[in-house]
Amino acid sequence: MAGYVVAEREVASETPPGDTASVRVTIGSGSTSARLEQRVERFGRGRSAARVLADSQEVLYVVSGSGRLHVGGRAHELQPDLGAYVAAGEAYEVENDSAEELVVVCVRAPQEGQASHDPDCRTVRFADREPLPAKPNREFRYLVNQDLGCPDVTQFIGLIPPGRAPMHSHTYDEVIYVVEGEGVLHLSGEETPIAAGSCMHLPPLEEHCLENTGERTMRVLGVFHPSGDPASRAS
Repeated sequence: MAGYVVAEREVASETPPGDTASVRVTIGSGSTSARLEQRVERFGRGRSAARVLADSQEVLYVVSGSGRLHVGGRAHELQPDLGAYVAAGEAYEVENDSAEELVVVCVRAPQEGQASHDPDCRTVRFADREPLPAKPNREFRYLVNQDLGCPDVTQFIGLIPPGRAPMHSHTYDEVIYVVEGEGVLHLSGEETPIAAGSCMHLPPLEEHCLENTGERTMRVLGVFHPSGDPASRAS
């Protein structure tokens, strides 16, 4: 199964009736992903309509803006570079009380394990997580994983310096969002330019490489299922 790449701006947006967000489903049924759905939601001022989860869990990442995440009668502050977790069976709303757009990348995945999260500890900041190495000279930090009570999804930020790593694959199903930087995705014998807002699906065991062709570090948001180690390689 080949992977999939699309720029956020190339996907049509919709604003559901009574909602405050324009929503782009960037990875979903129209892509190569059958299990992971990635959405980019841009919240205007006010409080959104409720997002009700059934059998799926959801991880969120704040790209820009600020606001609050309302789940189960509790409010959690949202700020850039922050991850959040909502388990299957829960519902949430996003509030933005400023004139600045609140941009959030949301990924839904099947929940197969039992969530054990603390309702008061559902968010995590990139700055509060330990940097971990990944070959050849890359770095990542976990956001949402088992530490936050999420049973089978891992959300992380990866830092890719200028240059290219060898082709490799993973055993898990993964979606990626480029937060900043520019480069090339090497996948299925093709080279696709990528930049901030690029969205990718990398199926299990599909060889790929993200090359940073810029002068600054590329930052990518990765979410994969089932959970594991972003530094692991199947090949």
